[in-house]
Amino acid sequence: MRLATYNVENLFARAKAMDTADRAAGRPVLKAFDRFTRVSAKAEYTAADRAAMIDALVVLGVLRRTEAGVRRNRDLDTAWAWLRENRGDFLVAPDNGEPRIEAGGRGDWIGWVELIDEPVDETAIRMTARVVDDVAADVLCVVEAEDRPSLVRFNDELLHGRYGRAMLIDGNDPRGIDVGLLCTAAIDIAWMRSHVDLPDPAPAAPAGKRLFSRDCPVFALALPGGETLHVLLNHLKSQSFSSGNPDPLRGRQSAAVRAIYDRLRADGAGHVAVLGDFNKGPDRDDPTRHPTLEPLFGQGSDLVDAYDLSGFDVGPRPGSFQSCSITNRLDYLLLSPELAARATGGGVWRRGLWGDPGNVRPPARWEVYPEITAAKHAASDHAAVWVDLDI
Repeated sequence: MRLATYNVENLFARAKAMDTADRAAGRPVLKAFDRFTRVSAKAEYTAADRAAMIDALVVLGVLRRTEAGVRRNRDLDTAWAWLRENRGDFLVAPDNGEPRIEAGGRGDWIGWVELIDEPVDETAIRMTARVVDDVAADVLCVVEAEDRPSLVRFNDELLHGRYGRAMLIDGNDPRGIDVGLLCTAAIDIAWMRSHVDLPDPAPAAPAGKRLFSRDCPVFALALPGGETLHVLLNHLKSQSFSSGNPDPLRGRQSAAVRAIYDRLRADGAGHVAVLGDFNKGPDRDDPTRHPTLEPLFGQGSDLVDAYDLSGFDVGPRPGSFQSCSITNRLDYLLLSPELAARATGGGVWRRGLWGDPGNVRPPARWEVYPEITAAKHAASDHAAVWVDLDI
């Protein structure tokens, strides 16, 4: 059987701020979205909180700066987000006056800021499906899928029903970038377990703060030959808006993933895979070091990195993201020793990957599909990573 992981960068629709040709253009928007979400959750708003939320709404395009001052933005084409106010008064924004935040705290209103989505380029959608078809995995971890209906639609309409099982549990990221599973009809999902509500153990973490940026769901898969394969799907904390370098939150997440893996092993699970987008590559100067991922790669871990298998062909570059440098090795398949012993080969599939989004020319080090003539046509800015298993 073939096991793979692929960050698809959404299947049909993606937040405008995450789909800009210039990533630097969307970064302030995502920071403002994160800032507004955190501040607006406070029980009581100070004057500084109100000013911070107004500033964030300006960056998000809900409000705009004019010669007369800050006003509500009526042009959604120029906005990155919209403000939903379902109940209570939050924002008062007269046409000819400065906006003000009326709510005294989170209990005074029900609503949120929602990033505006736009359709993924049609060619890019077809190229994503082509990568999935060509990799032909029996079990595929899909990273950054919008939701389960999108995953089912993608399978039915673009993969022509290749997969008999499509499952996705909504995670903690409000932008619609979750982790899901596709597997063939011959494989049954015996059970699944979400860790979406696992609390952040950091001493300074606010009450109720959840650990995983998305989730780390575990699926127990009943294989046709009678074996059981346990897969832990991951999309760890991104390198954007890091609260330190190395990022301590990603370190806590990888420690929790390791603890979940250890519990499965203690309960007798032999064939276990930890896979997905870990959002951190090896150290440039010492590729044996994996900052923030030490619980998975460091001393004491028996997990085997598929990149280290003798039959694994990494191709012309060492990484899996954009330029595919060693520090851009973000996508992983880690196998328990028993499962690694069943590996017969593997590799990195880059034909849907344009490289860095600012590149005018196609990559020189690997071949892309002929339909991909610009960055916007790329299937994703990640390559797919796969391994074959005799199981």
